[in-house]
Amino acid sequence: MAMLERTRARRQALQILYQKDITGEQCRSILSNRTYALEEGEPSQYCEQVVLGVEAHQERIDDEIERTSEHWTLSRMPIVDRNILRIAVYEIIFEDEVPNSVAINEAVELGKVFGGEDSSKFINGVLGRIAERYEEPMPEQREGSAATTEGAGE
Repeated sequence: MAMLERTRARRQALQILYQKDITGEQCRSILSNRTYALEEGEPSQYCEQVVLGVEAHQERIDDEIERTSEHWTLSRMPIVDRNILRIAVYEIIFEDEVPNSVAINEAVELGKVFGGEDSSKFINGVLGRIAERYEEPMPEQREGSAATTEGAGE
């Protein structure tokens, strides 16, 4: 049940982030003014957490995507693809309870439904490389900050 709720929340988040890209309206404003599409129902708590998290960390998320997607600037990517990537990168970096494999699989599925012909392959490739930089530490390593930053790239 919780998995289906999160899948729906990601679809809602994609619609809100797409709307933000098109209109320039901030996510908090879209949520509070209720200007979002209701195709997937009222935005869930997880949807709100994701869109506000993506917005709060967008610079870091976008940097990760741009440095990983060879020959593609964010502005050249289809709006749907870049926002699917933003959701998954947010989950990989900031949502510890979401396994990287789940974030990637959910993003690939969103790409198949909402993206273009090559979206799911592109999304999978970019996210696979980003996830490698954020390998999930073993549970006993989570406490020590040194252990959790070792695999963070740079």
